[in-house]
Amino acid sequence: MRILIVEDSDSIRSMIRTLMTARGHDVEAVSTGAKGIDAALVRRPDVVLLDLHLPGSFDGFYVCRRLREALPTSSVPIMIISAMDDDATKAKAMEAGATAYYTKPFSPTALLKELESLGV
Repeated sequence: MRILIVEDSDSIRSMIRTLMTARGHDVEAVSTGAKGIDAALVRRPDVVLLDLHLPGSFDGFYVCRRLREALPTSSVPIMIISAMDDDATKAKAMEAGATAYYTKPFSPTALLKELESLGV
């Protein structure tokens, strides 16, 4: 399974990468929305784990919309992982095309269960 992580926090990105790699997944991890879009379009992932607050001009909402608009990634599951847990943010993420929304902080076991629920 190919997993793309788009997360600006080095520690969270590293933790998720380590967790997914230990499970035998092929993982690419990037720190900005622009890099996330490029990575997804160059080598289509099976799932995207996407933060909403990203540095630069492409936040997670924009990345999600762009991946939904692009034919190669239009059906790839996108799981938002964000510290923002208000209903308005969750609704905006779902409107942008998110498949699931998961709130930080999270336990590694809970994250794996959430991914399993997406069929990953």
